[in-house]
Parts: sequence; structure tokens; C-alpha cells
Amino acid sequence: MSFNPHAQIDQTVLDMIEHSPAGAVPHTPAYQDALVRLRAAHQVYVAADHKNGFVTVRSLSALPSFYAQNLEAFLAGKVEVSALESEASIYSRYVKSLSAALQVGAEERRAAVVAKRTHHRPKQGAEVVQDPAHTIFLIAGAGPNPGLPGNYLYGSVQQSTADAVSGDWTLHVHDREDGAAVCEVHSQAEAFEKLQEVLASAPFLISELASLGFRMT
Repeated sequence: MSFNPHAQIDQTVLDMIEHSPAGAVPHTPAYQDALVRLRAAHQVYVAADHKNGFVTVRSLSALPSFYAQNLEAFLAGKVEVSALESEASIYSRYVKSLSAALQVGAEERRAAVVAKRTHHRPKQGAEVVQDPAHTIFLIAGAGPNPGLPGNYLYGSVQQSTADAVSGDWTLHVHDREDGAAVCEVHSQAEAFEKLQEVLASAPFLISELASLGFRMT
């Protein structure tokens, strides 16, 4: 039976972070050494909502993920990709889940997350060009930078070529600033299979997505 001499202090720091309103850890060597170990083990991330604060993975594991509510119906072939819940609606559900104190900051980020859609106004005899298929998701985690309010990463699944079914698709995952991971796949089916893998893996650091075939940008 192996014995970890750091187990007790590491556990103490995890408990301390979860019980501190700001996720604070004392600036003493023993506590800071424990924090270094916990971050290296991906058990603790930098908090999005408190400067110099931290958040534990086990607390993030209790947070909901946000994606199209009718995703299962789409995967079952009951609706088309164009009928997926709107990005604005998905983002609004995320904002509503946050405390009132965090909702303002989340709304300030809305324009960066929700894609602007073209309002098509076909003229007589003109071909209507549709927007490429695109849907967003929000999941608990962090990147090189903290996430959105509530410690969320945001991502998208989007059509990259004219053929929505058998053409290329791209998945992006972002933190609050410029930390991002990208994965290119070659069909709509592959794209949504990859999305399900990402959703099932949360919470995570963006760098951990390398195991799912993503590359950092």
C-alpha cells in the first residue's frame, strides 16, 4: 500500500478553496506547494470570477453544460441541423444559471460567443445563400486564461464546406481571452460525435483536449 506524504495537506487545500468565497489559498510555502501539485494534477484551475482565486475540478463537475436542448432529437434523426436550438437561446440559459452578480459580465461576452446570422432577403430570381450550419456549447473548465463567468469555456461546431453532411466541419473551444483548441473532421456525423466526446469530458483544461484530437492555436 503506497503512502502519499502530501495527501493530507493537498486535501486541506482542496477543502479550503471550496469553502472560500474567493477560492483563496494562504501564501505560505506548504499551502503554495500543495497548490502547485494540485494544479499539475489538474485538480485545481485558476478561477474566472476572483483575481488570484482558484476553483476545484470536483466543484466544476457539479455544473451543468449548455448546448442545443434538442441535440438528442437531432442525433436521432428527428430534426435537421438547421432546427437546433438557437445560439442566443443556449447562451441565455447559461446566463440565467449564474448568480445575479455574474450575469452582467456574462452578457458583456455574449457578442463574442453567439454568431451573427445573416438575414437573407432573396430577390426575385436570385439564389438564396444560407449561413453555414453552426451551434455553440458552454462547458465548465479553463484554458491558458480563465473561462467565462462561472468558470465556463465556450465552443462551437460549424460547417466548413458547402456540403453540410459529408463535407468538413470544425470544432473550436475557447477560454475568456485567446486560448483556443481546434479540431477538424470530415463529416457532420464525425463533428457531432466529437461534440459528444467533449461534453462527456468536461470539466477540463483546454490543453487536455489534445487527447481528443484537438490542437492548440
